[in-house]
Amino acid sequence: MAISITETGLLKLLQLSSASLPVGGYAFSQGLEYAVDQQWLSTPDDVRDWLQVQLQHSLARVDAPLLQRMLTALRNRDSAAFEHWNKSALACRETKELLLTDTAMGEALWRLLRQLRVSEPWTTGQEYGATRSISFVAAFAIAACHWQVTDEAACLGYLWSWLENQVAAATKLVPLGQTQAQQLLCELQQQVPLALGTAASLADDELGASLPALAIASANHETQYSRLFRS
Repeated sequence: MAISITETGLLKLLQLSSASLPVGGYAFSQGLEYAVDQQWLSTPDDVRDWLQVQLQHSLARVDAPLLQRMLTALRNRDSAAFEHWNKSALACRETKELLLTDTAMGEALWRLLRQLRVSEPWTTGQEYGATRSISFVAAFAIAACHWQVTDEAACLGYLWSWLENQVAAATKLVPLGQTQAQQLLCELQQQVPLALGTAASLADDELGASLPALAIASANHETQYSRLFRS
């Protein structure tokens, strides 16, 4: 997989996909905490399989292709298409918790971008976070477009950001040692090119995914007796 990107674009992508970006991704486990509590996951191999399925059957079929379409809409200054795909991203979240994760991180990134003087390329009269919701994918797309990050690099950074947050959560929950966490990242990195290839191959009517176990874990997390992560 060869991705072209300028030095400036690379630096902006590293900033955008960094775990230190203050968007609150560390506060959400996206169902992982309940899965560990119920002993569905108890080893590094279990976590690898859980995340690999999400990467190939959720992010590759929802988040990554939607990010590509939002970037196209932004470059074309097509506000209707951008809002359509933003709503599609929100509609694909199967539980209230997963929707909260998306909108909370999206609105946090949008506030940050406003402070960094990054704005959407049109004026609609409606502010995100006030009168309408913005997904994290949409806010990520706005930043990537503004900083002239290529589509392929933006998708790569988005998937890496998700993967790093999930492995960090597993490190606390399973728990995993730091070396085991790095081994997991190395193994799962090899799945990212396949996910990007899938995302690029899908037509509009092929977008979407359903992972019942993830939805069950996320829904039950709300009433879990003790939690480290938000619900």
